[in-house]
Amino acid sequence: MKFNAGVLAAPHRVMFLGGTVQALLAMVFWSAQTGGHYAGLWDMPVLPLLTIVPGAAVHSLLMGCGVFPWFVFGFILTAGPRWQGAGEFGRRDILLPALLFAAGWAIIWLALFQPPLLAVGIVVALAGWLQVLRLLLRIARHPAQSREHIMYVVIAGGFGCAGLGAFLVSALGGDFAWLRVAVALTMWGFLLPVFASVSHRMLPFFSAAVSRDYIVRRPAWALRVVLGASVGHGLLFVVELPDLYWISDLPGMLAAASLSRVWWHRDVPGNRLVSVLHFAFAWLALSFALSALQPWIPGIGVQAPLHALTLGYFASMLIGMVSRVTLGHSGRPVMADATMWAAFRLLQATAVVRVLSELAVPGAAYLLWLSSLGWLAAFALWAARYAPLLWRPRIDGKPG
Repeated sequence: MKFNAGVLAAPHRVMFLGGTVQALLAMVFWSAQTGGHYAGLWDMPVLPLLTIVPGAAVHSLLMGCGVFPWFVFGFILTAGPRWQGAGEFGRRDILLPALLFAAGWAIIWLALFQPPLLAVGIVVALAGWLQVLRLLLRIARHPAQSREHIMYVVIAGGFGCAGLGAFLVSALGGDFAWLRVAVALTMWGFLLPVFASVSHRMLPFFSAAVSRDYIVRRPAWALRVVLGASVGHGLLFVVELPDLYWISDLPGMLAAASLSRVWWHRDVPGNRLVSVLHFAFAWLALSFALSALQPWIPGIGVQAPLHALTLGYFASMLIGMVSRVTLGHSGRPVMADATMWAAFRLLQATAVVRVLSELAVPGAAYLLWLSSLGWLAAFALWAARYAPLLWRPRIDGKPG
């Protein structure tokens, strides 16, 4: 079938498509939950799994392990071989992990109605994750001038695998303490280190295309401080010491802000696709700042820094990076069209609303629901334009 041939033509195609489906399902589910259980806008039946596992934990599992990894792995399995001068992966390499991922998350969705299936689904998804790690290790072992970024990604991928494993332990034993470990490993052991490493590797590279006098700078110390801050925050999260977040997050804020300053160029605003990446990265310093200031500024909810990170940084960077890869590997001009720009702007507004919903403001529950709708609308808008490119052949006739 042409559909299958197109989807399996390159790793990013099948992974981005799986992530798109998962993201839309996850946000429809969460919008229904927030509208019913938090905003009280309608009667929402309590699904069997939610009588056992807290809704917030299910949301963390679906988003942290079930949405972002599809896009992360799709990007790295396509770009990573080029970083290291290795051969590109073929259909046989990507088919098994993609099938295991898809089967695992399909079973996890069914677990909402049949809770015993949760552990089964996580085991299958874990098997897919391990297959991806095997491919990443193959890239990392390839001789290259620099292995720093790919090694950070591989190590973070291992932490993410352990995070999904911690969700499994919790599902098998009913011990909610493991949920906290799972969130820490997924968020600060996996997602933040991967996004920071990819940003450090790619953002200056993409920025160099907008100006002839742009100087590519990748200060290693700043990335290492951000990674250390991420791990430190995760450890403090596990031992429940939020008043000490400033120890890790102030250095992280300064390092992230330093990178934003070093990477900025006067010509960046003239290129929407590159400016998206810069604006997305700026959320990282803001997230660290909100977290560090929590003990001293009453009214900053515990979820405000987290969603500045996930919606502001991760989701926004995802829109920029995934759009760029999708366009470039479909043979189309690599430039932001009106749809992508509108989706990005809507996502920025959504991130602001989500952060405000955690502050001491009237109608916070309604803001929470509106932010879930905004996330869904922004991503649906993006998917309507870009998802079809993932199964269609390249317009220039080239493979991939």
